[in-house]
Amino acid sequence: MSSPNKHTNVSSGIGGGNSSGNVSSYFSGKYLVLSILLSLTSMGLLIYFTYSPGLFDRLYWNRTPGLFIALFVVILRIWFLSAKTRFLSEKRLNWMASLRVVLCWEFTSSVTPSTIGGGPMATYVMTREKLSLGQSSAIVIYGIMLDQLLLVFVIPVLFVLGLHFEIVPENAGWVGHGAMFLIYLALLSYASFLTYGIFRNPALLKRAVNIVFSLPLLRKHRYKIAREAEQLEAYSHELRKKPNSFLYKGFALSTLAWLAKISLPAIVLLSFVPADVALSFMKSMAMTLAGMFMPTPGGSGGVEGLYALFLGPIMERREFLGIAVFMWRLISFYTLVGAGLMAMSWYLNVKVVETINEKKNSR
Repeated sequence: MSSPNKHTNVSSGIGGGNSSGNVSSYFSGKYLVLSILLSLTSMGLLIYFTYSPGLFDRLYWNRTPGLFIALFVVILRIWFLSAKTRFLSEKRLNWMASLRVVLCWEFTSSVTPSTIGGGPMATYVMTREKLSLGQSSAIVIYGIMLDQLLLVFVIPVLFVLGLHFEIVPENAGWVGHGAMFLIYLALLSYASFLTYGIFRNPALLKRAVNIVFSLPLLRKHRYKIAREAEQLEAYSHELRKKPNSFLYKGFALSTLAWLAKISLPAIVLLSFVPADVALSFMKSMAMTLAGMFMPTPGGSGGVEGLYALFLGPIMERREFLGIAVFMWRLISFYTLVGAGLMAMSWYLNVKVVETINEKKNSR
C-alpha cells in the first residue's frame, strides 16, 4: 500500500496475520521508541549544525503556507490509500474501517524494519473488521503488487532522467551513484519478477519463494513460507480472473497515493526556499526509493540524512535545512504515529469489550 515504503516484503504481507491474538502481537513498543529516538537524534544534529542566530527573522514567510499544503497532501494520501483498500475489499470494508486499516498499516510500517513491514498488522486488523483471513491476505497482496507494478514504470523513467539531471548529488561521488544504481536495479528486478509471477506464472513465483527459504539462514522458516507460497499462488490465480478495469482503478489509486508521498519532501522544501520544482520532485522520488533500504525502524535516523543529501544541495540557504527536515518528519511521520496509535487503541478497546462480553456469556 503505501509505500512501497516498507510494504514490499511479500512474506510479511501474506499469511502474517491471523484472526486470533491482539494488536500487540503484531507490534513491538521497542521499535516505536527506537524509531522516535533515532529520528529526534538525527534531526537534532541537523538543526545543530545548520542553525544560525536570527534564523526565523530570515524566513520567507510568504512561502511557509506551503506547509499547510504539505499537511493536506498527507491527508489526501491517506484518503487515496483508504479508497484503494476499500476498493480492493470490493466494498466489504466501509470508509471508516478502511481508514482504520490504513492508519494501522502505515503506523506499523513507519516504526518497524522493512523486513517486518505493516502487512501482518494490516491482515490482522482486517480480520477484526470481519473479513476472512484469506480475504485480508489477498487485499494486502493486491496492494503490494500494485505498488510494485508502479515501480516497473517509474524506475526506468527516473534512471533516464538521472542521465540528464543531477538527481543524485554530485558530492555523493561514484559510491553514491553506484549505490543508487544498485537500488534501482534491485527494486526493478523485484518489482518485475513479482508482477510477472502474479500475472503470468504464479507457479514460478511459488518455486522461487521456496528456493529462497531453503537457504541455510532462512531454512527454519521454510514450512511456514511454504504454506504462504501456496496461498500466494491461489491469490494470483484469483487476481487474474479480475477484469482489467479492476486492475486499472486499483493502479490509479495506488499511483495517486504514491505521487502524494514522493511530492511531500519537495513541497516542504519549497515552503522554505525557492528551488527548481521539477528537480525537487525528481530528487524527492529518488530519495524515497533510497529510503526503502534503510535498515532502521521506519528508516528513522537515515531518511533525515537522505533528505539533507538529496535536497540540501538545491536549497538556496542551507541554514533552513534543519528546520525543513524537522517539519517534513513532523508532518509525514509524527502525525501518522499519533493517528496510528489512536486507530490501534480502537481495536484494543474493541478486543477488551469482546473479552468482557465473552466472560459474561460464559457465566
